[in-house]
Amino acid sequence: MAKAVAAPAPKRIKSWSYSRLVDFESCAFKAKLKLIDKIPEPERPLPPGKTEHANDRGTRVHNEIEAYIRGDGEFPQEARHFADEIESLKKHFKAGRVSLEGEWAFDKEWKPTEWLYGWLRLKLDANVHLTGEHAVVVDYKTGRKFGNEIKHGEQLQLYALAVLLKFPHINHVTCELWYLDVNDLSSLTVVRPIGMRFFKPFDRRGRKMTEATDFPPNPNTYSCQWCPYHPIKGSGDCPHGV
Repeated sequence: MAKAVAAPAPKRIKSWSYSRLVDFESCAFKAKLKLIDKIPEPERPLPPGKTEHANDRGTRVHNEIEAYIRGDGEFPQEARHFADEIESLKKHFKAGRVSLEGEWAFDKEWKPTEWLYGWLRLKLDANVHLTGEHAVVVDYKTGRKFGNEIKHGEQLQLYALAVLLKFPHINHVTCELWYLDVNDLSSLTVVRPIGMRFFKPFDRRGRKMTEATDFPPNPNTYSCQWCPYHPIKGSGDCPHGV
């Protein structure tokens, strides 16, 4: 009598970040194509009059700011609106109060762990410990602020929560988004009891994403407009796009 063959375990998304969470919540099928099937995004044509894509430019500007703060490069002119703030970061870095381009990871119990084993992963441009109880997180943004207020606000909340969990002695967190192109700044300041209120909503959302075994499409004008897997405007791997 032939042995019964066990059905393969359903595939899941193993780790999340805020950007992955946005993808999943806007269209789970898109998240599946990207994170489980690992279908590469198609080559994008350069926008008219541009010499680099927005994501590539953002990475370059981030790297140039980091190099300048470390003392390894020239001041990037694209960050000129925040010259005073970057000079302050440079002084704090020299004094040993700043960590740059941090890669933080937490396991499913929200305990800090190595990046490779992370359930939640975050990248922080700068983390400043102003005092023994007050920390500041800075994230540089290229591009527009308008239209991104909600998701950027949630990103600030997740940064604040991560600081409080990683550093139990910190009781006061300030998180800032520096919009380099439009000369604007968004800020969130919380004390520990308030910041820890962000835990349950993010835990629920992260678990829903990483425990999902069904990834239904969510075709709509907003989600599909810039989807790299769009049936006509993208790679064609998604048959559901509108």
